[in-house]
Amino acid sequence: MRQIIFGMLLALVVGLAGCSTTPVETTSTTKPTMTNSELEKAIKAKLETDSQLKMAGIDVDADVSRNEATLSGTVESEALRTKAVDLAKSAHPGLTVTDKIDVKPREISRAEYTEELARGEREKAKGYGEKIGDTLDDAWIHTKIVAKLIGDTKTPERKINVDVVNNMVTLRGMVNTAEQKAEAERIAKTTEGVKGVKNLLKVSKEG
Repeated sequence: MRQIIFGMLLALVVGLAGCSTTPVETTSTTKPTMTNSELEKAIKAKLETDSQLKMAGIDVDADVSRNEATLSGTVESEALRTKAVDLAKSAHPGLTVTDKIDVKPREISRAEYTEELARGEREKAKGYGEKIGDTLDDAWIHTKIVAKLIGDTKTPERKINVDVVNNMVTLRGMVNTAEQKAEAERIAKTTEGVKGVKNLLKVSKEG
């Protein structure tokens, strides 16, 4: 009887010993490949490949764990804002970018304004069916008013046609509300160099 019990205990000990010989492997949690700061630097490096965006100094706030980044700041055009977002996305695979960039065209002083800029402005104006007089002042005034209208969230940007002849401004087109009509007139009247404003804007009945 003792031999039977001894044999059973021996078998049990050997079995337990066999189970414990192979260690159990544990799966380690995958850590982010970079820190928030490193991702922000990578995005800024991409943005700085464009000279205008480099001068704009866009702020970057990144969250590696969510693979997200937020851009904020001010640029001179919609094209630059779009480029900033595209460059940021290229900094890391699958990156989600939140765009909080404001567009505010830079005002050019009369001293900075050249005949070359005036020719370019006249070509753009012609494409929109707008009139600009022959003087450099007329082209400069047109540039400033259009930039202000685009940068003002209260006005419907290119729905407003701006004519400038002999420092006199005529506003044409269709706006949604009386407030937009009044705001466009205010912008034109307060623009340096403008001698008078004729507001021919019509308010949409749907507005």
